[in-house]
Amino acid sequence: MMEYDFAVIGGGSAGYAAAATASRLGLRTICVEGGAEVGGLCILRGCMPSKTILESAHRFLTLRRAQEFGLSAGQIGFDAAVIRDRKRKLIAEFAGYRSSQLENGKFEFVRAHASFLSAHELRLVTLEGKETKVRFRSALIATGSELNLFEIPGLAETPFLHSDLALDADVVPPSVAILGGGAVALEFASFYSSLGSKVTLVQRSLQFLKEADADVSGALTESLRRQGVEMICDTKLSRVAVENGQKAIYFVQDGVERRVAATELFYALGRRPAIGALNLKAAGVELTPNGAILVNDRMQTSQPHLFAAGDVAGLYEVVHIAIEQAVVAAKNAQRLLEGKELGRIDYRLYLFAVFSHPQLAFVGMTEREAANQKIPFRTASYPFADHGKSLVLGEPDGFVKLIVHQTSGEILGAAAVGPEAAELIHEMVVAMHFRATASELASIPHYHPTLSEIWTYPAEELADA
Repeated sequence: MMEYDFAVIGGGSAGYAAAATASRLGLRTICVEGGAEVGGLCILRGCMPSKTILESAHRFLTLRRAQEFGLSAGQIGFDAAVIRDRKRKLIAEFAGYRSSQLENGKFEFVRAHASFLSAHELRLVTLEGKETKVRFRSALIATGSELNLFEIPGLAETPFLHSDLALDADVVPPSVAILGGGAVALEFASFYSSLGSKVTLVQRSLQFLKEADADVSGALTESLRRQGVEMICDTKLSRVAVENGQKAIYFVQDGVERRVAATELFYALGRRPAIGALNLKAAGVELTPNGAILVNDRMQTSQPHLFAAGDVAGLYEVVHIAIEQAVVAAKNAQRLLEGKELGRIDYRLYLFAVFSHPQLAFVGMTEREAANQKIPFRTASYPFADHGKSLVLGEPDGFVKLIVHQTSGEILGAAAVGPEAAELIHEMVVAMHFRATASELASIPHYHPTLSEIWTYPAEELADA
């Protein structure tokens, strides 16, 4: 039986980051990946493929607006198969590079399905069916997530799309009804709408993107509505069905049952930790009520020598957080073996973005979170509709917002809905990293005319208050 200092289950972004970190720290490390492909959710079926096809859709939207800018684009169109093929080519390159990283010999990399035999042993079954066992002193679980199918009457009998299928489709349907209101739902709504599909979103919660403040979510919602997307929220799903060649969604809103129908039904009601085959019970690993692995701020599970990172921990389903968690876990694995005090992860700079049109992004605290924690705060915002560069770009929708501590003026959070919001938010990440105040931000020169100078207006308002 082979023995290791550190075993990593999962070869995605978190798994690779942990294995590479542990190897650099001198731990004898093994990384096990049981998927048919190597790369993890972000590369294969998440961040990178979705942003690739969104780029095609949003460029097509720009062509549709050519006359507004005094241009003639002639007869325009798109080829969904070519959009898909471009995505396949890029993803194959990204996945190939990740494979080379995993197989560079700095740690052992094994293609196998892993399950726990005990808190210190794994059973590995290779893709060819060969079985082996390994022992480890500490381990990280980073197996990602899978589609979470809720029991909706009629769903099992109704063919539907989800992100995995849609990312590799070569057809754009004339109409799409999307179940969900999170980032995946909003990005695919923007994708299909930009390419000319009639899109309807049906969300159960009171607002779309419920993690964001209501004004931030509302600005994106209203912009998508102006683009022709039907946005329906605060519903209770009743059933889905195939009727007259279309997919129908029945739901109750304001006490009345309503129906929407489209050529395709898109399921975007979330994902769940992919832990079913790990036999966590044998390792003594506890779960949260939501079915995620219970972790503390050191990324330890209920077994102190076993760690978890990424989607399996159920905290934040974004790649940069998964990588941060994995690095903390790997460093703590070494500290644990050496009897040193463990490090803690800090989510103060939590960052989120939606690559719709317009984009949405926020960092740090929302107003709701500050209020719930009884932190005194002030806010100020500024609209893109009154900002020179965004008007030049023809992108007046949305605004930026700063949230600062009421007395110190330190920036606690920021949000943006508008052109290049996912890029603009990083200026606030840097400012918050150095615990800048609104006054300090206002004093930093910004070139005119640029999108980024919009941050100076709410900063000046808060600095003068």
